[in-house]
Amino acid sequence: MSANLMRAALAAAARGWHVFPLRPGTKRPALHGETACPGTGPCAGGHRKWEDRATTDPDRIRAAWSRAPFNVGIATGPSGLLVVDLDVAKDRSSTDAPCGAATFAALCERTGQPVPRTRTVRTASGGSHLYFTAPAAVRLHNTAGTLAPLVDTRAWGGYVVAAGSLVDGALYETVGPALLRPLPAWLKTLLVPPHPVNRPPVAGPVAPAAGRHRPYVAAALARETNAVAAAREGQRNATLLRAGRALGRFVASGDLPRTVVEDALQGAGESAGLPAAECRATLRSALDWSISRNHTGAGVAA
Repeated sequence: MSANLMRAALAAAARGWHVFPLRPGTKRPALHGETACPGTGPCAGGHRKWEDRATTDPDRIRAAWSRAPFNVGIATGPSGLLVVDLDVAKDRSSTDAPCGAATFAALCERTGQPVPRTRTVRTASGGSHLYFTAPAAVRLHNTAGTLAPLVDTRAWGGYVVAAGSLVDGALYETVGPALLRPLPAWLKTLLVPPHPVNRPPVAGPVAPAAGRHRPYVAAALARETNAVAAAREGQRNATLLRAGRALGRFVASGDLPRTVVEDALQGAGESAGLPAAECRATLRSALDWSISRNHTGAGVAA
């Protein structure tokens, strides 16, 4: 078993994909997290997460996989990959529930595109991973349900379990065409978030409602949006929560429409690597909390 997993890790690395060990039989990284970082070895200069420590070095791979039957994780960002994850419904009680493959096929049909054929890995749960080379001109991050229900993507900030790994006794294996294709242009268009952090700099972020506080409000919106987009792992959700609470008072005063704040911070949160659903939930909680405490009874957008 250990020999097979080592071969899987070396085969992925030979393709230029950066690998790191996952706990035997699971999808969880085997490397320590930020809170348990000893500050020694590779982390002597500061904590290095699995994305930073993933490697293509055969000697490092042999040394790591000789210690235990680790599953193989591929850090998609450093590997230049964008992987579309077509999941299956967690509740298997209903046979009518569509799977990720079905909702993705429906998306392709709506956009007038064929379902892409590229390197595909069948997952332990019965889903599929579609591998694409990521576009060089834009830095894509993970998404969760942005394209369609049960359709996620993994890019910078994410990883996938490599073919050859075993989870709960089920094998991840390559099926269908083995040729790796570039990410289709239409998919790239859908995955580039339409928010300020992915656009060239302009004179200001989003123009708030006119009023005597406009310069200060615009500066606050830009400052909080940039803080969320630049937040590091382990601090992203808390930074998003603080930003929502800080800007919620401008929604309460009527200086900013709620949709402007939500769009800007949602985009920044996703750009930083937070899942879309997590961003929405955090923003809703933060804005509701702030608006309820800053409500003046007049000028609040419905």
